[in-house]
Amino acid sequence: MQYTDFSAKQKKWKSPQGSIAYLDEGEGEVILLLHGIPTSGWLYRKLVDPLGKSGHRVIIPDMLGFGNSDSPEGYEIYSKTAHAKRILGLMEHLKIDDWHHVMHDAGGLWTWELAKIDPTKISKLSILNTIIYKEGFTPPMKFRKGLFAKAVTGTYRSNTNLMLKMLFRNATDNCELSKADIEGYKTPLKSGKTKGIYKFFTKNTQEIPDYSPVLKSLNIPVQVIWGTHDDILHWEPQSNRVMADLKIKPENVHLLKKNHFLQEEAVDDLIKYLGKF
Repeated sequence: MQYTDFSAKQKKWKSPQGSIAYLDEGEGEVILLLHGIPTSGWLYRKLVDPLGKSGHRVIIPDMLGFGNSDSPEGYEIYSKTAHAKRILGLMEHLKIDDWHHVMHDAGGLWTWELAKIDPTKISKLSILNTIIYKEGFTPPMKFRKGLFAKAVTGTYRSNTNLMLKMLFRNATDNCELSKADIEGYKTPLKSGKTKGIYKFFTKNTQEIPDYSPVLKSLNIPVQVIWGTHDDILHWEPQSNRVMADLKIKPENVHLLKKNHFLQEEAVDDLIKYLGKF
């Protein structure tokens, strides 16, 4: 798939802070696929058709500041809570009351904030290498607000090829991406979609709230699909705590000998586990 084709399929919803691009494909049980940093909905492109054919309505938003969504000036508009409210706003716009929620990377933070606001919206939860507790997160970078942090995060725009090469070299295991694959990741960054990245690295890597009350309050089916070769997001240091707090059955924990981007190197596994859960 070309990024232009993916973009052409996206629709737009105007949130109070800016336009949100999203994909809405298929019919049946609603499954929302949430990206992280520094990606976009493009991350899930290989899952759209298979999940749609298996009886799902697939919703994939580009969060504000990412992908084809707007990237307005501001700082707090990229906060965890603001992102969560926009997800809820989008689903309300689509008249969807509850859904199977899938999150990855920083999408975990936005998910826990969403659950704080309205836990009734998530009918079941699939966790992919994401931020849960601080003992499972080793940030690749930590910065305070300021010119230096802006300069570093700005390299995603000025040296996009280098940054993406480093990203996928470190976060996949021998995964060969095509030029079209890379183009889909590169295009938003080259256009300057870095404000949300700046917010994340200057705020969300500094402190991870204790979300245990949120996790313990959820009483829904939960599964974990985790790449154990991930050097940034680790399952083992937090596994017992997460499983206890979310009441996860052992048979619903799927540990794969893969890296961070399961959406690139474990597509068949994701389709199998997400489709049948």
